[in-house]
Amino acid sequence: MTADTEKEIQQLKKRILELARKSYEQNIYTYTGFLSLAEQDVFWGIEAGIRGIPYKLFGGNADCERQMLRFGSEESLGYEEEFPIVCLLAEPLMEKFADTLCHRDYLGAVMNLGIERSTVGDIFLEGKTAYIFCSDKIAPFLAENLNKVKHTNIKLRRAEGEKRLQAREPELSVFTVSSERADGLLAKIYHLPRSESLSLFRSGRVYINGRLSENGSRLLKEGDKVSVRGYGRFIYYGTGHETKKGKLSVSAGIYK
Repeated sequence: MTADTEKEIQQLKKRILELARKSYEQNIYTYTGFLSLAEQDVFWGIEAGIRGIPYKLFGGNADCERQMLRFGSEESLGYEEEFPIVCLLAEPLMEKFADTLCHRDYLGAVMNLGIERSTVGDIFLEGKTAYIFCSDKIAPFLAENLNKVKHTNIKLRRAEGEKRLQAREPELSVFTVSSERADGLLAKIYHLPRSESLSLFRSGRVYINGRLSENGSRLLKEGDKVSVRGYGRFIYYGTGHETKKGKLSVSAGIYK
């Protein structure tokens, strides 16, 4: 489900509350499908009303933006249960003749199989291979039926051990700004005019720590994670020192 309309938003809220109640009443773990940032923001909007029911968001590794929401914890239920997430490794049958594929190519091929978007998480590319996070229920279907992306024949298998995609370290960037305002930092990192940076906030394309932020003047804090639809993600590391001209030397980790 994509929370685009008011009706869909209300349906998502109802579903989340039902899963929270089910976890509490039946003493079991309950899960949503993979939630987009917009759908996660719907959860944050009602999170305060879900009292006493532990939860966790996870997408497969620390880099994943699309995440499942799980209700329940080892402390509350007395046992631990892994998220029902599988990482599939997609490799070309003949790498020498494989096309250079992008995220859109893989996502389009997956969606053309007629499955729900909520069953597939993030897709990461590494050279001519791809890592696809998906639900454990849909993984066998994908492994059997996803055999071609554009003109490239591929094979899928569960990524295990050294083949499982690990979280990646962002690239360090150090620069100067006049303040820690979010719009100014975003403009500096993505080389945008300040007005264009501000418009990204106003158009609902900026998420800070998984929550929609329409306030470009808010000050970022050390450790804040920022996602900008269409541009990428970064972690704000905070200030270092003040320059002789009165500006702040700051640093951020940018995901390439």
